[in-house]
Amino acid sequence: MFKLSSTYLVSALAMLCFAQTVSSAAVIKARGTDASVNVEVCTGSVGVGCVSIPVGSDDCNDLNGGLVFLNKEISNAVIPGGLVCTFFESFGCISQQGGGDDVVLTAGTWDFFSVPGTSAARVDFNDLTSSFSCSPL
Repeated sequence: MFKLSSTYLVSALAMLCFAQTVSSAAVIKARGTDASVNVEVCTGSVGVGCVSIPVGSDDCNDLNGGLVFLNKEISNAVIPGGLVCTFFESFGCISQQGGGDDVVLTAGTWDFFSVPGTSAARVDFNDLTSSFSCSPL
């Protein structure tokens, strides 16, 4: 009967893990700018009624179709580092002239009851979002 030594087995497993890591890194590198990140939006506090939405650079994410249950219902968002996201009251990521119907948020966890507005003041943007768009910083 063929007998494997523990040293041989550990070496084989290490080589397999290394090959998998190199392969995964190559796939991620090949995707480059196509790689998406997720923004988590919640209808309640963070962890309550949350959905993780993949976002592409400057793509408009309308809260319709399969996301219609989020329309005018977002209370919190978790934005990953390296992104800035604009949340709009209107579909199509359109802001009305004069502003005040959108908020721009950077990385972090945000409670929409009090977010930075277009002026220095904080605003209540709870349950107002119909679309959002994110871009890399």
